[in-house]
Amino acid sequence: MRRLRILTWHVHGSYLYYLTQAPHDFYLPVKPDRPEGYGGRLPGFPWGDNVHDVAADEVRHLPFDCVLFQSRRNYLQDQYEILSPEQRQLPHLFLEHDPPREHPTDTTHVVNDPNMFLVHVTHFNDLMWDSGETPTYVIDHGVIVPNNVTYTGEIPRGIVVVNGLRSRGRRLGSDIFEKVRRQVPIDLVGMGSEALGGLGEISHEELPGFLSRYRFFFHPIRYTSLGLSVCEAMMLGLPIVGLATTELPTVVENGVSGYVSTDLQWLIQQMQILIDDPAQALFLSHNAQQYAQQRFSIQRFVRDWNDVLELAIARHSPVYETV
Repeated sequence: MRRLRILTWHVHGSYLYYLTQAPHDFYLPVKPDRPEGYGGRLPGFPWGDNVHDVAADEVRHLPFDCVLFQSRRNYLQDQYEILSPEQRQLPHLFLEHDPPREHPTDTTHVVNDPNMFLVHVTHFNDLMWDSGETPTYVIDHGVIVPNNVTYTGEIPRGIVVVNGLRSRGRRLGSDIFEKVRRQVPIDLVGMGSEALGGLGEISHEELPGFLSRYRFFFHPIRYTSLGLSVCEAMMLGLPIVGLATTELPTVVENGVSGYVSTDLQWLIQQMQILIDDPAQALFLSHNAQQYAQQRFSIQRFVRDWNDVLELAIARHSPVYETV
């Protein structure tokens, strides 16, 4: 397909970095002091030459092929503040990163527009949102890890990667993390992790090498989308241990690539086995990596995004409307 000029916002840094592997130009509005959503090319990611910061008050003067919303605020507020009336008539897509928060099954999505596309990052999210008349698509995550980083599992501990775990409470599993670490040696990294005795934030570029030395990856989150850190850890070859909720049961096979269950005590037993038996962890590691390479390939991810973008552009054209 032809190269597109896409306006979007910096909402989820890791996802944005992977999205910008697509062969298009991405324009990120920025404001002074870089408030939420207007951070642009924030440090910590090796942004490509196809990612451009643009002053928010200059956006209305630039040509774009489509607009990609990534939050409720983008859709309800930001577009009316920074887009021209003509730009608001461009093909629009909404990328939904999360499952519904207000009610897991009966929440109506903010977008209810048959002329827009709503892109979900998991089938679980698509299943739970009431998307009304908006056409929906699911694009599974795609991630990149360095070719020269491989799983060793030499540290007989688990590793948890969650930003702001203490302040985000039960939904992100702060209580579960506390229960588990009283019985199993596990470390925590992420923004603000020091508040729970964690090791602090590790940059995106340094994280793969850091994770690869741990015996297994633990995902304590009760209710979320599928965390990119899970996909990245799995791509590195870490066995995954987590709660059998949301999308994770479709990713991890018990005894093959890791362990998932709603029985926390059983999960703790499996973690202890992995700590005591590095050979079993290595067996799970090989399977986890093979599965991740198939499901979370960045090449597949880019193809899926290209297909949806091409369809959105074509659907908006007069030729499409007359067919």
